[in-house]
Amino acid sequence: MDEVSERSARWAATMAGFAASDVVLAHHDSQPVVSGLARGGEPVPTTRVEREERLDALLAADAARDVGAGNRLRAEEPDEFRTCFERDRDRILHSSAFRRLAGKTQVFIFPEDHVRSRLTHALEVAQVATGIARALGLNEALTEAIALGHDCGHGPGGHASEEALDAFVPGGFDHAPWGARVSLAPLNLCAETLDGIANHSWSRPAPSTLEGEVVSWADRIAYVCHDFEDAKSVGLVEAGELPGLVREVAGTRRGGQLGAFLSSVVRTARERGVIGMDERHAEALAAFRTFNYERIYLTSAARDQADAVIEMLRALVTFYANAPEMMPDYAEGADPLREAVAYVAGMTDRYACRRALDQLGWSADRLPSALDR
Repeated sequence: MDEVSERSARWAATMAGFAASDVVLAHHDSQPVVSGLARGGEPVPTTRVEREERLDALLAADAARDVGAGNRLRAEEPDEFRTCFERDRDRILHSSAFRRLAGKTQVFIFPEDHVRSRLTHALEVAQVATGIARALGLNEALTEAIALGHDCGHGPGGHASEEALDAFVPGGFDHAPWGARVSLAPLNLCAETLDGIANHSWSRPAPSTLEGEVVSWADRIAYVCHDFEDAKSVGLVEAGELPGLVREVAGTRRGGQLGAFLSSVVRTARERGVIGMDERHAEALAAFRTFNYERIYLTSAARDQADAVIEMLRALVTFYANAPEMMPDYAEGADPLREAVAYVAGMTDRYACRRALDQLGWSADRLPSALDR
Protein backbone atom coordinates (compact mmCIF):
# COMPACT_ATOMS: atom_id res chain seq x y z
CA MET A 1 0.00 0.00 0.00
CA ASP A 2 1.28 3.45 -0.87
CA GLU A 3 2.43 5.58 2.02
CA VAL A 4 -0.43 7.67 3.40
CA SER A 5 0.13 11.43 3.09
CA GLU A 6 0.08 13.63 6.15
CA ARG A 7 -3.08 15.35 4.85
CA SER A 8 -4.88 12.02 4.40
CA ALA A 9 -3.80 10.90 7.85
CA ARG A 10 -5.20 14.07 9.43
CA TRP A 11 -8.47 13.64 7.58
CA ALA A 12 -8.77 9.97 8.56
CA ALA A 13 -8.12 10.85 12.20
CA THR A 14 -11.37 12.83 12.31
CA MET A 15 -13.59 9.92 11.24
CA ALA A 16 -14.96 9.28 14.71
CA GLY A 17 -15.09 12.90 15.81
CA PHE A 18 -13.80 13.96 19.21
CA ALA A 19 -15.14 12.45 22.42
CA ALA A 20 -16.08 14.84 25.21
CA SER A 21 -17.73 13.23 28.19
CA ASP A 22 -20.76 11.35 26.79
CA VAL A 23 -21.02 13.23 23.47
CA VAL A 24 -18.97 13.40 20.28
CA LEU A 25 -17.88 16.77 18.90
CA ALA A 26 -16.91 17.79 15.35
CA HIS A 27 -13.77 19.71 16.40
CA HIS A 28 -11.23 19.05 19.12
CA ASP A 29 -11.85 22.54 20.53
CA SER A 30 -15.64 22.76 20.07
CA GLN A 31 -17.33 24.73 22.83
CA PRO A 32 -20.49 23.81 24.77
CA VAL A 33 -23.49 25.94 23.79
CA VAL A 34 -26.43 24.67 25.85
CA SER A 35 -26.17 27.53 28.32
CA GLY A 36 -26.05 29.90 25.37
CA LEU A 37 -29.39 28.77 23.88
CA ALA A 38 -31.18 31.59 25.63
CA ARG A 39 -31.85 35.25 25.05
CA GLY A 40 -32.34 37.72 27.90
CA GLY A 41 -32.58 34.87 30.35
CA GLU A 42 -35.41 33.21 28.39
CA PRO A 43 -34.95 29.99 26.39
CA VAL A 44 -34.85 30.50 22.63
CA PRO A 45 -37.79 28.75 20.89
CA THR A 46 -36.44 25.53 19.39
CA THR A 47 -39.34 23.12 18.99
CA ARG A 48 -41.71 23.43 16.05
CA VAL A 49 -44.62 24.51 18.24
CA GLU A 50 -42.54 27.17 19.98
CA ARG A 51 -41.24 28.46 16.67
CA GLU A 52 -44.72 28.52 15.13
CA GLU A 53 -45.91 30.67 18.03
CA ARG A 54 -42.96 33.02 17.69
CA LEU A 55 -43.38 33.29 13.90
CA ASP A 56 -47.07 34.02 14.34
CA ALA A 57 -46.19 37.03 16.45
CA LEU A 58 -43.54 38.27 14.01
CA LEU A 59 -45.31 37.83 10.67
CA ALA A 60 -47.50 40.39 8.95
CA ALA A 61 -51.22 39.98 9.48
CA ASP A 62 -51.87 38.54 5.99
CA ALA A 63 -48.76 36.34 5.80
CA ALA A 64 -49.23 32.58 5.53
CA ARG A 65 -48.99 30.73 8.84
CA ASP A 66 -47.26 27.42 9.51
CA VAL A 67 -49.64 25.13 11.37
CA GLY A 68 -48.83 21.59 12.42
CA ALA A 69 -48.10 19.22 9.55
CA GLY A 70 -49.73 21.57 7.05
CA ASN A 71 -52.61 21.15 4.63
CA ARG A 72 -51.48 18.11 2.63
CA LEU A 73 -53.33 15.70 0.36
CA ARG A 74 -52.11 12.80 2.46
CA ALA A 75 -52.15 13.42 6.21
CA GLU A 76 -48.79 13.31 8.00
CA GLU A 77 -47.48 13.68 11.50
CA PRO A 78 -45.84 17.08 12.08
CA ASP A 79 -42.08 17.33 12.39
CA GLU A 80 -40.57 17.87 15.83
CA PHE A 81 -38.48 20.87 14.82
CA ARG A 82 -39.32 22.04 11.30
CA THR A 83 -42.44 23.91 10.29
CA CYS A 84 -44.59 22.54 7.49
CA PHE A 85 -43.26 24.99 4.91
CA GLU A 86 -39.67 24.33 5.95
CA ARG A 87 -40.33 20.65 5.30
CA ASP A 88 -41.69 21.54 1.85
CA ARG A 89 -38.59 23.57 1.07
CA ASP A 90 -36.35 20.70 2.17
CA ARG A 91 -38.27 18.11 0.18
CA ILE A 92 -38.04 20.18 -2.98
CA LEU A 93 -34.35 20.87 -2.44
CA HIS A 94 -33.60 17.14 -2.13
CA SER A 95 -35.91 15.99 -4.94
CA SER A 96 -34.72 14.53 -8.23
CA ALA A 97 -36.95 16.99 -10.11
CA PHE A 98 -35.02 19.88 -8.55
CA ARG A 99 -31.60 18.30 -9.14
CA ARG A 100 -32.39 17.75 -12.81
CA LEU A 101 -32.86 21.49 -13.25
CA ALA A 102 -29.05 21.66 -13.31
CA GLY A 103 -29.15 19.99 -16.72
CA LYS A 104 -32.07 21.92 -18.19
CA THR A 105 -31.93 24.99 -20.41
CA GLN A 106 -32.71 28.44 -19.08
CA VAL A 107 -32.02 30.21 -22.40
CA PHE A 108 -28.84 28.63 -23.75
CA ILE A 109 -28.85 24.90 -24.34
CA PHE A 110 -25.70 23.13 -23.12
CA PRO A 111 -24.72 26.25 -21.14
CA GLU A 112 -21.09 27.14 -20.59
CA ASP A 113 -19.68 27.44 -17.08
CA HIS A 114 -20.96 30.94 -16.33
CA VAL A 115 -24.34 30.76 -18.09
CA ARG A 116 -27.51 30.03 -16.13
CA SER A 117 -29.32 26.72 -16.03
CA ARG A 118 -32.84 26.20 -14.69
CA LEU A 119 -31.28 25.32 -11.34
CA THR A 120 -29.30 28.51 -10.92
CA HIS A 121 -32.34 30.46 -12.10
CA ALA A 122 -34.44 28.86 -9.35
CA LEU A 123 -31.81 29.72 -6.75
CA GLU A 124 -31.70 33.35 -7.90
CA VAL A 125 -35.48 33.59 -7.83
CA ALA A 126 -35.42 32.23 -4.28
CA GLN A 127 -32.89 34.89 -3.25
CA VAL A 128 -34.93 37.74 -4.75
CA ALA A 129 -38.22 36.39 -3.40
CA THR A 130 -37.01 35.81 0.16
CA GLY A 131 -35.43 39.26 0.16
CA ILE A 132 -38.83 40.77 -0.61
CA ALA A 133 -40.66 38.48 1.83
CA ARG A 134 -38.25 39.31 4.65
CA ALA A 135 -38.71 43.04 4.12
CA LEU A 136 -42.51 42.67 4.22
CA GLY A 137 -42.80 40.28 7.16
CA LEU A 138 -44.06 37.40 5.02
CA ASN A 139 -43.40 33.69 5.48
CA GLU A 140 -39.86 33.17 4.20
CA ALA A 141 -39.97 29.36 4.26
CA LEU A 142 -43.12 29.23 2.11
CA THR A 143 -41.69 31.85 -0.24
CA GLU A 144 -38.46 29.89 -0.64
CA ALA A 145 -40.29 26.60 -1.18
CA ILE A 146 -42.42 28.06 -3.96
CA ALA A 147 -39.41 29.74 -5.57
CA LEU A 148 -37.23 26.62 -5.52
CA GLY A 149 -40.02 24.48 -6.96
CA HIS A 150 -41.57 26.93 -9.40
CA ASP A 151 -39.82 25.57 -12.54
CA CYS A 152 -39.67 21.87 -11.67
CA GLY A 153 -42.28 21.20 -14.35
CA HIS A 154 -40.08 22.50 -17.17
CA GLY A 155 -38.96 20.04 -19.81
CA PRO A 156 -35.57 19.98 -21.54
CA GLY A 157 -34.74 22.70 -24.02
CA GLY A 158 -36.41 25.62 -22.26
CA HIS A 159 -39.88 26.97 -23.12
CA ALA A 160 -39.74 25.15 -26.46
CA SER A 161 -40.55 22.00 -24.49
CA GLU A 162 -44.00 23.39 -23.71
CA GLU A 163 -44.72 23.89 -27.40
CA ALA A 164 -43.40 20.40 -28.08
CA LEU A 165 -45.51 18.70 -25.42
CA ASP A 166 -48.68 20.73 -26.09
CA ALA A 167 -49.63 18.23 -28.78
CA PHE A 168 -49.91 15.39 -26.26
CA VAL A 169 -51.65 17.03 -23.29
CA PRO A 170 -55.37 17.93 -23.35
CA GLY A 171 -55.59 21.69 -22.97
CA GLY A 172 -51.85 22.07 -23.62
CA PHE A 173 -48.72 21.60 -21.53
CA ASP A 174 -48.01 24.33 -18.96
CA HIS A 175 -44.89 23.85 -16.85
CA ALA A 176 -46.42 25.63 -13.84
CA PRO A 177 -49.38 23.33 -13.03
CA TRP A 178 -47.46 20.35 -14.43
CA GLY A 179 -44.73 20.95 -11.89
CA ALA A 180 -47.20 21.10 -9.02
CA ARG A 181 -49.45 18.24 -10.08
CA VAL A 182 -47.00 15.82 -11.69
CA SER A 183 -43.30 16.54 -11.15
CA LEU A 184 -43.59 17.30 -7.42
CA ALA A 185 -46.71 15.25 -6.64
CA PRO A 186 -44.75 12.46 -4.87
CA LEU A 187 -43.51 14.96 -2.28
CA ASN A 188 -46.98 15.51 -0.75
CA LEU A 189 -46.40 19.24 -0.42
CA CYS A 190 -48.69 21.68 1.36
CA ALA A 191 -51.59 23.14 -0.61
CA GLU A 192 -50.16 26.67 -0.32
CA THR A 193 -46.82 25.57 -1.78
CA LEU A 194 -48.44 23.72 -4.67
CA ASP A 195 -50.74 26.66 -5.36
CA GLY A 196 -47.79 29.08 -5.55
CA ILE A 197 -45.92 26.78 -7.93
CA ALA A 198 -48.94 26.11 -10.14
CA ASN A 199 -49.81 29.80 -10.43
CA HIS A 200 -46.45 31.59 -10.52
CA SER A 201 -46.78 32.44 -14.22
CA TRP A 202 -48.53 35.72 -14.93
CA SER A 203 -50.86 33.99 -17.39
CA ARG A 204 -52.23 31.84 -14.57
CA PRO A 205 -54.78 32.82 -11.89
CA ALA A 206 -53.30 34.75 -8.98
CA PRO A 207 -51.73 32.60 -6.23
CA SER A 208 -53.79 32.30 -3.05
CA THR A 209 -50.99 33.66 -0.82
CA LEU A 210 -48.97 36.85 -0.73
CA GLU A 211 -45.87 34.66 -0.75
CA GLY A 212 -46.95 33.20 -4.08
CA GLU A 213 -47.47 36.71 -5.46
CA VAL A 214 -43.95 37.64 -4.36
CA VAL A 215 -42.49 34.68 -6.25
CA SER A 216 -44.39 35.71 -9.40
CA TRP A 217 -42.61 39.06 -9.32
CA ALA A 218 -39.27 37.60 -8.26
CA ASP A 219 -39.31 35.14 -11.17
CA ARG A 220 -39.79 37.87 -13.76
CA ILE A 221 -37.29 40.22 -12.12
CA ALA A 222 -34.64 37.50 -11.89
CA TYR A 223 -34.91 36.08 -15.41
CA VAL A 224 -35.14 39.43 -17.17
CA CYS A 225 -31.94 40.58 -15.46
CA HIS A 226 -29.88 37.41 -15.63
CA ASP A 227 -30.91 36.41 -19.16
CA PHE A 228 -29.65 39.77 -20.36
CA GLU A 229 -26.40 39.29 -18.46
CA ASP A 230 -25.93 35.84 -20.03
CA ALA A 231 -26.68 37.13 -23.52
CA LYS A 232 -24.21 39.94 -22.98
CA SER A 233 -21.54 37.49 -21.82
CA VAL A 234 -21.79 35.47 -25.07
CA GLY A 235 -21.85 38.55 -27.27
CA LEU A 236 -25.49 38.59 -28.36
CA VAL A 237 -26.21 42.04 -26.92
CA GLU A 238 -24.37 44.99 -25.42
CA ALA A 239 -25.23 47.03 -22.36
CA GLY A 240 -25.65 50.23 -24.36
CA GLU A 241 -28.42 48.67 -26.43
CA LEU A 242 -30.83 48.54 -23.49
CA PRO A 243 -33.81 50.91 -23.79
CA GLY A 244 -33.14 54.32 -22.29
CA LEU A 245 -35.84 53.93 -19.62
CA VAL A 246 -34.25 50.69 -18.38
CA ARG A 247 -30.81 52.29 -18.16
CA GLU A 248 -32.25 55.33 -16.41
CA VAL A 249 -34.34 53.40 -13.86
CA ALA A 250 -32.19 50.32 -13.23
CA GLY A 251 -28.80 50.77 -14.90
CA THR A 252 -26.95 48.25 -17.03
CA ARG A 253 -25.56 45.85 -14.40
CA ARG A 254 -27.51 42.97 -12.91
CA GLY A 255 -26.90 43.92 -9.28
CA GLY A 256 -28.28 47.41 -9.72
CA GLN A 257 -31.19 46.16 -11.81
CA LEU A 258 -32.22 43.58 -9.22
CA GLY A 259 -31.95 46.14 -6.45
CA ALA A 260 -34.07 48.69 -8.31
CA PHE A 261 -36.90 46.31 -9.17
CA LEU A 262 -36.87 44.47 -5.83
CA SER A 263 -36.97 47.75 -3.90
CA SER A 264 -39.91 48.94 -5.99
CA VAL A 265 -41.95 45.87 -5.02
CA VAL A 266 -41.14 46.38 -1.33
CA ARG A 267 -41.94 50.09 -1.39
CA THR A 268 -45.17 49.54 -3.31
CA ALA A 269 -46.34 46.88 -0.86
CA ARG A 270 -45.58 49.10 2.12
CA GLU A 271 -47.17 52.21 0.64
CA ARG A 272 -50.10 50.76 -1.32
CA GLY A 273 -50.80 47.49 0.48
CA VAL A 274 -50.47 45.28 -2.62
CA ILE A 275 -47.73 43.09 -4.07
CA GLY A 276 -46.94 45.10 -7.17
CA MET A 277 -44.63 47.68 -8.68
CA ASP A 278 -44.96 51.42 -9.27
CA GLU A 279 -45.76 52.42 -12.85
CA ARG A 280 -42.30 53.75 -13.72
CA HIS A 281 -40.42 50.64 -12.60
CA ALA A 282 -43.10 48.36 -14.08
CA GLU A 283 -42.79 50.16 -17.42
CA ALA A 284 -39.01 49.75 -17.28
CA LEU A 285 -39.31 46.04 -16.46
CA ALA A 286 -41.76 45.55 -19.33
CA ALA A 287 -39.42 47.37 -21.72
CA PHE A 288 -36.54 45.22 -20.48
CA ARG A 289 -38.52 42.04 -21.08
CA THR A 290 -39.59 43.18 -24.55
CA PHE A 291 -35.96 43.90 -25.40
CA ASN A 292 -34.97 40.40 -24.29
CA TYR A 293 -37.70 38.83 -26.41
CA GLU A 294 -36.69 40.72 -29.51
CA ARG A 295 -32.94 40.42 -29.11
CA ILE A 296 -32.51 37.09 -27.30
CA TYR A 297 -35.53 34.79 -27.17
CA LEU A 298 -37.02 35.30 -30.65
CA THR A 299 -33.94 35.65 -32.85
CA SER A 300 -33.58 33.35 -35.84
CA ALA A 301 -30.89 31.36 -34.02
CA ALA A 302 -33.16 30.93 -30.98
CA ARG A 303 -36.02 29.83 -33.24
CA ASP A 304 -33.82 27.28 -34.98
CA GLN A 305 -32.81 25.92 -31.59
CA ALA A 306 -36.46 25.76 -30.49
CA ASP A 307 -37.53 23.99 -33.67
CA ALA A 308 -34.87 21.34 -33.13
CA VAL A 309 -35.96 20.86 -29.50
CA ILE A 310 -39.61 20.53 -30.54
CA GLU A 311 -38.85 17.94 -33.21
CA MET A 312 -36.71 15.90 -30.83
CA LEU A 313 -39.11 15.92 -27.87
CA ARG A 314 -42.15 15.04 -30.00
CA ALA A 315 -40.25 12.15 -31.53
CA LEU A 316 -39.24 10.91 -28.07
CA VAL A 317 -42.78 11.08 -26.69
CA THR A 318 -44.11 9.19 -29.70
CA PHE A 319 -41.40 6.55 -29.33
CA TYR A 320 -42.04 5.92 -25.62
CA ALA A 321 -45.83 6.02 -25.96
CA ASN A 322 -45.53 3.21 -28.52
CA ALA A 323 -42.93 1.31 -26.47
CA PRO A 324 -43.83 2.02 -22.82
CA GLU A 325 -41.74 -0.92 -21.62
CA MET A 326 -38.69 1.15 -22.50
CA MET A 327 -39.51 3.59 -19.71
CA PRO A 328 -37.77 2.43 -16.51
CA ASP A 329 -40.65 3.05 -14.08
CA TYR A 330 -43.60 2.30 -16.31
CA ALA A 331 -46.41 0.52 -14.45
CA GLU A 332 -48.57 -1.90 -16.41
CA GLY A 333 -52.01 -0.41 -17.00
CA ALA A 334 -50.91 3.23 -16.83
CA ASP A 335 -51.70 5.59 -19.69
CA PRO A 336 -48.68 5.16 -22.02
CA LEU A 337 -48.97 8.63 -23.56
CA ARG A 338 -49.22 10.48 -20.26
CA GLU A 339 -46.34 8.48 -18.83
CA ALA A 340 -44.27 9.20 -21.94
CA VAL A 341 -44.90 12.93 -21.57
CA ALA A 342 -43.93 12.79 -17.89
CA TYR A 343 -40.79 10.79 -18.66
CA VAL A 344 -39.61 13.07 -21.47
CA ALA A 345 -40.52 16.25 -19.56
CA GLY A 346 -38.32 15.07 -16.70
CA MET A 347 -35.25 14.56 -18.89
CA THR A 348 -32.26 16.86 -18.86
CA ASP A 349 -31.07 18.36 -22.14
CA ARG A 350 -28.19 15.94 -22.53
CA TYR A 351 -30.18 12.87 -21.55
CA ALA A 352 -32.87 13.72 -24.10
CA CYS A 353 -30.21 14.14 -26.77
CA ARG A 354 -28.62 10.81 -25.85
CA ARG A 355 -32.02 9.08 -26.07
CA ALA A 356 -32.51 10.59 -29.53
CA LEU A 357 -29.14 9.20 -30.61
CA ASP A 358 -29.47 5.79 -28.97
CA GLN A 359 -33.16 4.96 -29.28
CA LEU A 360 -34.36 7.03 -32.21
CA GLY A 361 -31.22 6.42 -34.24
CA TRP A 362 -30.73 10.10 -34.95
CA SER A 363 -27.46 11.50 -36.24
CA ALA A 364 -25.76 14.19 -34.16
CA ASP A 365 -26.45 16.92 -36.70
CA ARG A 366 -30.20 16.64 -36.01
CA LEU A 367 -29.79 17.51 -32.34
CA PRO A 368 -30.34 21.02 -30.92
CA SER A 369 -27.10 22.96 -30.92
CA ALA A 370 -25.81 25.71 -28.70
CA LEU A 371 -27.28 29.14 -29.40
CA ASP A 372 -24.68 31.49 -30.81
CA ARG A 373 -24.52 34.55 -33.02
